[in-house]
Amino acid sequence: MRKHAVNITVLLVVLAVHAGIWAWVNRPVPMTNWEGSIQALSYDPHRDGQDPEDAVQPTAAQIDEDLAIMAGVAQGIRTYSSTKGQEEIPALAARYGLTVTAGAWLDTHADKNEAEIAGLIRVANENSNVKRLMVGNEAILRGDVTVLELIRMIRDVKREVDQPVSTAEPWHVWLEHPELVEATDYIAVHILPYWEEVPADQVLDYVARRYDQIARTYPGKKIVISEIGWPSGGRMRSGAIPSVDNEATFIRDFLTMARARGWDYSIMEAFDQPWKRRIEGAAGAYWGIFNADRELKFPLSGEVVAIQNWPVLAGIAAVVALLPMLYFLRRSRNLKPQGKLLFSALLMVAANLMVWTVHYGTTQYLNGPMIAVWSLLSLGMVFLLTLVLAEALELSEGLFAKRMLRHFTPYRLPAGAERDRHWPKVSLHLPICNEPAEMVRRTLDSLAKLDYPNVEVLVIDNNTKDPAIWQPVQAYCELLGDRFRFFHLEVCKGFKAGALNFAMTQTAADAEVVGVIDSDYLVEPDWLKSTIPYFDEAKVGFVQAPQDHFDWAGNGFKEMINWEYAGFFHIGMVLRNERDAIIQHGTMTLIRRQAMEGVGNWSTWTICEDAEMGLKLMQSGWKSVYINHPFGRGVTPDSFEGYRGQRFRWAFGAMQILRGRMGWLNPFKKTGLTFAQKYHFIMGWAPWAADAMNLAFTVAGLAWTVGLLLFPEIFAFPVTLFLVPTLAVFGFKLAYTFSLYAKRVPCTPTQAAGAAIAGLALTYTVGKAFLIGIFKKEKPFLRTPKLEDKPAAIRGLVHAREETTLMLCLWAAAAAVGLVFGPRDHEAYVWVAVLLVQSLPYAAALLLSMMSAVPGLRVLLPFGRTAAVRGAKAPVASLPQQGTGH
Repeated sequence: MRKHAVNITVLLVVLAVHAGIWAWVNRPVPMTNWEGSIQALSYDPHRDGQDPEDAVQPTAAQIDEDLAIMAGVAQGIRTYSSTKGQEEIPALAARYGLTVTAGAWLDTHADKNEAEIAGLIRVANENSNVKRLMVGNEAILRGDVTVLELIRMIRDVKREVDQPVSTAEPWHVWLEHPELVEATDYIAVHILPYWEEVPADQVLDYVARRYDQIARTYPGKKIVISEIGWPSGGRMRSGAIPSVDNEATFIRDFLTMARARGWDYSIMEAFDQPWKRRIEGAAGAYWGIFNADRELKFPLSGEVVAIQNWPVLAGIAAVVALLPMLYFLRRSRNLKPQGKLLFSALLMVAANLMVWTVHYGTTQYLNGPMIAVWSLLSLGMVFLLTLVLAEALELSEGLFAKRMLRHFTPYRLPAGAERDRHWPKVSLHLPICNEPAEMVRRTLDSLAKLDYPNVEVLVIDNNTKDPAIWQPVQAYCELLGDRFRFFHLEVCKGFKAGALNFAMTQTAADAEVVGVIDSDYLVEPDWLKSTIPYFDEAKVGFVQAPQDHFDWAGNGFKEMINWEYAGFFHIGMVLRNERDAIIQHGTMTLIRRQAMEGVGNWSTWTICEDAEMGLKLMQSGWKSVYINHPFGRGVTPDSFEGYRGQRFRWAFGAMQILRGRMGWLNPFKKTGLTFAQKYHFIMGWAPWAADAMNLAFTVAGLAWTVGLLLFPEIFAFPVTLFLVPTLAVFGFKLAYTFSLYAKRVPCTPTQAAGAAIAGLALTYTVGKAFLIGIFKKEKPFLRTPKLEDKPAAIRGLVHAREETTLMLCLWAAAAAVGLVFGPRDHEAYVWVAVLLVQSLPYAAALLLSMMSAVPGLRVLLPFGRTAAVRGAKAPVASLPQQGTGH
């Protein structure tokens, strides 16, 4: 009952907070109420999917429908053209008692302008509800005609009609051209504070100031505000933020002020015009008080909320999250309430992001290319959320598990039990290739000291051409006695896997367990006695201990990469072990010989034969045991180039395994692997796929920035909806790393920070390896720069030259965007932040490479100043009964 009570409480808390946040964000905005009708609405009849340049124009029936809608809120309308069917608007408007300010559209084409002028004159003379005329709309602002040409056309119209005639231009054009004022019957002025980057809370003062400026300059001249409004969507311009509530506030406040001051006006505009994105950017599509579906965006009186249908969206998000939350809570018996609450809350966040992404895509006016971009970004968002949820599950379990359900520890047997039990023969395989003899001798010495009664050691040298390298190792094996056997293979296909397969042919017939050790490992004497008893359970196929290192203390570079490795073994492997889904790695591993031979020994088609071996064993039904205790320690890579090359091999090998064993990992098919094993293998490698996406995003981001700078009329800043989660995920990953390191990795906070930097430094390498692995089956040859004769700083720069180039490009792009757009478009700073965050992995790679190459740099940083920090002595396990599971 208590378990159910906790789950219900967590569920109710998450749902209540979720509903509360939606309600708070969409709380009613206090604003002026407007009672009455609007004097006039600017009206363009084009609908979603239509464009003035298209051959097919709005039908009379569609225009009539629009006029009926506008008649419900306005007394009149303003039109922009008198051709292509729009010359019929005044007659249709008369049916609904609407007055018309008719317009003629002018551009650079003289023949079209003549047709527009003729149409305007005809409309004025045939329709008594046409009260004013406008010859052109912002034609001077665009430079389509000269002032003298426009004055001539205005005079031509005035000679043919009785109505007052003017042209429509922004306020500054009228101030700059008094001759234009003299030629017109009234001033038709556009006052659009959004385009002037006026903050929403200052717009009324701005409008009044501009109106009064015109009135003072031209006293006695009739003024009509022919366009005034605010967009509900689009890009922020400094403090001018487009939104539904800002549009509603502005419209209501302006209408109230206009009535009080006796102004004539036309609200910009009746209906949203999606086609205007082409010429005005995103905001151009959102000036209507009705959307493109002819639905009123906000009431003119009463409460206004940012998202009118927010209860529906909140409900959909809750429903989307509910099923996975229920499944998770039902299966999370081993989690404390804090862990259940954390993951359930993140599930709800993910559901809301998905719902909001769909809502955005279905409510914005997107053309074909924009739909394609939105679709790609949405897929990226889903992948990102999936990855975050996988790490959130690890975070919840890593921080708040009640206990480890599969916690294996080293055996410590009483002396009597050691003497009486059967100790199966172990064959240890040590593959080497061009390894320094002195290093191998140290490893052989540690193996000679193993406290185990029944062991053999096979040393397999493969593909080493220089006898001076391998012959000393052969001689030392002979010196150590019959238990040590040496084999030299002049040509060995399959590299390490081929050498290990050869070793299997030479393994003693009575050996029951095979072990693999790297050539640089110093093994603890109790390794085998502490682990072999786990093979007493017949289904255990392999026993794995973590990798560890002994040469890092006091060296900042080595310390950082040592603790980066440690995170995987103390966090990832421990949590994977809970579901019997560990990654087998090629040292400190022990495998039941029967199991290994049953799956065909080592595969030579992948360079990660160890991880593939573990997957094969699990697929065949064998269990694994992971003992998070270092029974052996090796050396860390000496250089950034070595560290990076090793991780490239791992990532490329993972891609080979995914390609070769994809059928086994199908979650919807029975393949021998459990669902949990498939999940851990797929999601364990998903961050490497994310690194590949990060690399692609970097290149795309740089290309997009170039477009922003060179073609601002075409390129807009990527939607904040997709950018903010990118920044939030980076913050989440930092919290994930530092919290789990603090809980599970025996290191200091400074060492944890160093590990985070080292991991970041590999982002480019892993991403490149994963992308190459998509298209290539064989590992590509990567030439290592030979720079031993160059200064250390040059070596550091060259070894990270690709990362450094990307870093500098991102910094330059961020600086350019900030300088060009930042002062007038605060959304630019979100893009700047994304570019700078994108640069961090490349900066980390440069830092790590320089620390590797320039020892003097290490003293300037806080890494490498602490000695090794180790946990307490590992607890011991008692001898299990035969067949007992652990």
